[in-house]
Amino acid sequence: MTDKEPIDLSEALIPSAGEKIDPHELARRDLKKALPKRFYKQAAVAEDNGRFALTLDGRRARTPARHELAVPSRALAERIAAEWAAQADVIDPAAMPVTRIVNSALDGVSREMEAVAAEIVKYAGSDLLCYRAGDPRSLVAEQADAWDPVLAWMRERHGAFFILAEGVMFVEQGDAAMAAVRKAVAQSVGEGDAAPLRLAALNVITTLTGSALLALAFAQGFLSAEETWKAAHVDEDFQIRNWGEDFEAAARRERRWAEMQAAAAVLEGTA
Repeated sequence: MTDKEPIDLSEALIPSAGEKIDPHELARRDLKKALPKRFYKQAAVAEDNGRFALTLDGRRARTPARHELAVPSRALAERIAAEWAAQADVIDPAAMPVTRIVNSALDGVSREMEAVAAEIVKYAGSDLLCYRAGDPRSLVAEQADAWDPVLAWMRERHGAFFILAEGVMFVEQGDAAMAAVRKAVAQSVGEGDAAPLRLAALNVITTLTGSALLALAFAQGFLSAEETWKAAHVDEDFQIRNWGEDFEAAARRERRWAEMQAAAAVLEGTA
């Protein structure tokens, strides 16, 4: 590891005081700030005792809260370095989704692991997959094709049985199902240095898809990232086919897909 002083990124990417620990919002927080100029020529990765750190011109980088920007996987560190290397005249956090998720994990999630895990479990209490259309038949069939296999997997793999409802009327899930989700989240997150990273990514995927069950299915290898994303957008894709696509909505979905891919990279890079 280099002996040079670490680079403090807090001046450009500092979090707000008292900010709520929400991995998805923390990962997007820096989009609201003025873009700082690029101040380095080279972004690279340096290894030290099994951890892989981002270096900028040979100097170790730190997160906004001054944690070393280091991860337990070279592949993930190289994704981070690639984001920094791709910056042009300014540093644009919108083009650095993996960095933003890792920052949120190291600066926030690591301090609030139980609370963040509880938020994911809370999603399962009103999960997207449990609320079905009554008609038309084609949408009913599409929802069943995309969502029933995930619910069957949750039953067979985790012993979690979920109650389905038609429309938007809230249905309360059983304590056993919630306990099974809580256990599945813990299994997906694991322990050690990678745990905050995996939890942050799992939370981001849950928020983006509206489904803790889809997030768990991806984290545990039942679905691919593309399959997870497609399943999360059954209703939206049905509307697009019938009513057309809105330009702004399409652009927003593209940005969210980039965030989904970043979260998937964090989970895959810490497996």
